[in-house]
Amino acid sequence: MYAVITDPTERTRFTKFLAVGAIGAAIDFGVMNILTQLLKMPLVSAGTISFLCAVLSNFIWNRYWVYPDSRSRPLGRQLLMFFIVNTAGVAIRIPILKFGEPPAQYFFNRIQIKQFPAEFLAKNAVLAIAVGIVLLWNFFVNRYWTYNDVDN
Repeated sequence: MYAVITDPTERTRFTKFLAVGAIGAAIDFGVMNILTQLLKMPLVSAGTISFLCAVLSNFIWNRYWVYPDSRSRPLGRQLLMFFIVNTAGVAIRIPILKFGEPPAQYFFNRIQIKQFPAEFLAKNAVLAIAVGIVLLWNFFVNRYWTYNDVDN
């Protein structure tokens, strides 16, 4: 963590990682909303599918833009490593979605924001919390395991 704060190269990587994460989050939220709102899929299933879509996008952007100097590993091996890290991220994410949705639903039912249904707000709020937590996990584990072959 200290290197991200003090090293300009690491700060740049983290900033790029955040940009990639924003693209991934847009994919994640977009797919989740399509699956839950239009296809009426349960949040955990939709959130898992949307996460996988975002992971694939994020891997491509990370390999070719954030860590272009990290190509000493074959593409397939690095994708597998990235996928393992993100699978652990799903293991962190699913309980947040599962157990966070009911209280969020209760909260948004009580405050009643007229422009949006409580169910919509609850799903998106819980997903936002999960994305933030998993973002930190993904950055640090990927930086120091998946992309540990880059120079500081």
